[in-house]
Amino acid sequence: MNFSDLFSRVMHFLVHNGFLFTVSVMGMVHAVLLLIMFSAGVTPLVQFNVFSVIVYIFCFLLCRFGHILPVYVSIVMEVTAYTIISTYYLGLRCGTYCFLFSIVPIIIYFGSFLFKGIARWHVALMLALNFLVFAILYITFIEKEPVYQLDSTTRLGLVLFSSFVMVFSTVFYNTIYIYASEKEVGSLEEKNMKLAMDAQEDSLTRLLNRRGFMPILEDLMADEKTSKFCIAFCDIDNFKRINDSYGHEAGDEVLRHITWIVKRQMDNCDICRWGGEEIVILMREMELATAREHMEELREYVEASPTFFFNKRIYTTMTIGIAENKESYEKPEDIIKVADSRMYYGKQHGKNVVIYEDRKTV
Repeated sequence: MNFSDLFSRVMHFLVHNGFLFTVSVMGMVHAVLLLIMFSAGVTPLVQFNVFSVIVYIFCFLLCRFGHILPVYVSIVMEVTAYTIISTYYLGLRCGTYCFLFSIVPIIIYFGSFLFKGIARWHVALMLALNFLVFAILYITFIEKEPVYQLDSTTRLGLVLFSSFVMVFSTVFYNTIYIYASEKEVGSLEEKNMKLAMDAQEDSLTRLLNRRGFMPILEDLMADEKTSKFCIAFCDIDNFKRINDSYGHEAGDEVLRHITWIVKRQMDNCDICRWGGEEIVILMREMELATAREHMEELREYVEASPTFFFNKRIYTTMTIGIAENKESYEKPEDIIKVADSRMYYGKQHGKNVVIYEDRKTV
């Protein structure tokens, strides 16, 4: 795996698990602050950081169950409260007001996903309140002596740490926003280009569609030198349940993820999105026994590889029917029908299986 692929996979994970990553990092930030405050003897902030760590543990659990809005509100309220209290006890010179700026990209990035239409004014309102809190803190404490006087080393460390958190937040959320935006724009451009060129590929998965796949199979069967190939008819199990439980966007992401797996495992094959959650694979120069081994590996890989979608792991399986080319097959529909019927038999007898013989001999 090269660096580009690794970067794409990491960014893909972070985009779809942003809240989970955020609450984890913020919990660690407060754990570090807890140690700093403990060593400095600032008891009130030790207690507040313990409270903050507990808050982010609960936020982590909420993320796991998909309750995102309460987490979003909790982040904004907790950081604002910590900034006010820490500034009261330590003063402005310790730089804890930087935490107030660190949540600005969080407010914008996650707010753009959570709020739609006129509701996005909530984001603008929170940004305005964020600045208002900073202005009030600055005016109130610019000349006021703090309750606790930290030594110069601790104060410098706290300033550097607070500044680092602010810069990291700004860079990180801008990076994943740019990545997500470019992916979305790139996807739209590719779809428009494919439509304009009357492409023979499926716009969602970038696999061949029937219009692009069938001529390949027809030419292969028409070639007198061709005799050895297999067709696999694959169907994602319980796909309707995925759409009903998680939404159609999740279903699309599952299709993209499984497509990526199929392309990776069967990179020398012609692959077609037959329709809905059905995928057909043409395996050239391959006997039935070898095709069966490849399809078993593919089935196991799909079963073991969940789709990550907004802090959720969606596990799926695949039922596969295989047919080997025979002289009795006169047209592509003949061999596809056999593979399809074997797949259907697998659906009726447990799913998540590879069927490579007719039902009478299975």
